[in-house]
Amino acid sequence: MRRRNVFDTDALRLLDAVAATGSFTAAAARLNYTQSAVSRRIAALEARAGGPLFDRLARGVRLTPAGQALHHHARVVLNRLARAEEELAGIHGGHRGTLRVGAFATANVALVPGALRAFADRFPDVALTPVEGPSGGLLRRMREGELDVAVVSDYPAGLPYDEDVELTELVEEELLVALPRGHRLAGGAGGAGGEAVDLRELREETWIEAPSPGGTTMLAQACARAGFAPRATLRIAEWTGKFGYVAAGLGVTLVPALAAPAVPAGLVLRSLGEPAPRRTVSTALPRTPLPAARALVRLLAEAAGQ
Repeated sequence: MRRRNVFDTDALRLLDAVAATGSFTAAAARLNYTQSAVSRRIAALEARAGGPLFDRLARGVRLTPAGQALHHHARVVLNRLARAEEELAGIHGGHRGTLRVGAFATANVALVPGALRAFADRFPDVALTPVEGPSGGLLRRMREGELDVAVVSDYPAGLPYDEDVELTELVEEELLVALPRGHRLAGGAGGAGGEAVDLRELREETWIEAPSPGGTTMLAQACARAGFAPRATLRIAEWTGKFGYVAAGLGVTLVPALAAPAVPAGLVLRSLGEPAPRRTVSTALPRTPLPAARALVRLLAEAAGQ
């Protein structure tokens, strides 16, 4: 006799709702159940799972380690089902549904918003859901079925290989150095024009960046090629913070060319010439992408070419 699947989708949705709300009562309200019905169904699910999935606390509940493991798989399954529904809607009714678009911070300065504006004009029936995050996190969310398309970068420390993700290069761009306007190497230019700065002239500068623990950054590699190591670094991750520290004369930082429109007036961008670090910006798609995701990738390529 064939064994019945013990984890049906309704049970997984209930598990997800309780995990998200931290309460049987709140989950019942979200799903239009009674609190007693939620308690019974969770107890039945725990029986099938072979042990407790939630710790019952004085106020609410909390996932056990077993519950965390099952919840992770439940999220993957539920996201895949939602994506399947959207894909079928796109097949039968044209470009409709929701497109979840991930991007790293500086891609959201101009590249992604421009492509999304063009996409919205062409496909007004597709709801766009932007998600911002670091490239590695975006790829992880795509593997788990939470994103339909993403713009990712190999800066500052490369991208992991993933056979389930299709990467297509959009552009290779130079990383410029941002200097305070009064810096000895800023010159009179207000942008990235003028003569390039020799990286070796910055060997005594404090660099502002936020490298991953234990990772080798493009800055460190470029400095090594120039024959020195960065003297010191200040760990600041957000771009607004980096710009503020540079403007205050506390250091210098690398700025991708895509982010140039967001650089405040108190800073000057200069090229580092031929040895300048460069990063590759790519689009990422799951193995079986939605038609709308393919359409957005084409628009992103057009925007990058401009």
